[in-house]
Amino acid sequence: MSQAVVVRDEGEREFAFTSRDFDRVAALIHQRAGIVLNSSKEDMVYSRLARRLRELSLRTFKDYLDRLEKGQMEQEWEGFTNALTTNLTAFFREPHHFELLKKHFATLPNKPRHLIWCTAASTGEEPYSLAMAAIEHYRTLTPPVAILATDIDTNVLQTAQRGVYAMDRVEKLSNERLKQFFLRGSGDRAGYCKVIEPLQKLISWRPLNLLDARWGLKGPFDAVFCRNVMIYFDKPTQHQIIEKFVPLMAPHSLLFAGHSESFFHCTDLIRSRGQTVYEPIHATTGRTARAAAPRSKPVVRGGEACQP
Repeated sequence: MSQAVVVRDEGEREFAFTSRDFDRVAALIHQRAGIVLNSSKEDMVYSRLARRLRELSLRTFKDYLDRLEKGQMEQEWEGFTNALTTNLTAFFREPHHFELLKKHFATLPNKPRHLIWCTAASTGEEPYSLAMAAIEHYRTLTPPVAILATDIDTNVLQTAQRGVYAMDRVEKLSNERLKQFFLRGSGDRAGYCKVIEPLQKLISWRPLNLLDARWGLKGPFDAVFCRNVMIYFDKPTQHQIIEKFVPLMAPHSLLFAGHSESFFHCTDLIRSRGQTVYEPIHATTGRTARAAAPRSKPVVRGGEACQP
């Protein structure tokens, strides 16, 4: 028995977009990135993927999706995934977590370097905030901290690694942090600022899909920030990801989640410490971490001290 296909707002749209098209997109992004899209996201999906159709000079969503599924545009999978990835972020978002991280630093065993993993680096505001918190706690521009910043979206990682932001992106930071951690642009860079070199040196960047079978990471991490990411996954996928986090976390490690996320369905793996912070239960797994990925070095340019 055939099912009717409804074209939504065809007269208002450049490309016809059907229920079947949306269902195919939802299935593909869930398969590739674990993201769950419900029908309320149809307009968002259309507007973001319509840009891909224009860039590729394609005329219909069906043609675009057919080519993806048939392997005729292997390089486009990156563009497809990047287009549907949400990258809402800010410096010191959910600020209580950074104060908790500073307290956590004070409890860590003495060793040459503490590892932090930021699993959804986006355009860089979160990993740079982690680096600032480390410098503030240890009161040195070279704290014993190394931050791994990963994201599935390769475009935002390039932005993050540059460390350049419009001034309105830093307007909520205190004057002290602006002066200490940013350089104001001048000339053709007026209206922008850049994070200082010591912050960049604390961070390595790499693309990573949390759904990949192998992450290629070596712990143990002393803290893992996975905030406002799990809300895009269904509960079985969340459990699978946390199950892979635990072997990479030190016994004293903390997992920081977003304010709207809870993992009561993962009590076999982690337990709550309050304020959307969790600790691992290592007795549940005997797996070991895998080899580390190579570090990358961001390019740094100078400027003059940033003033508010």
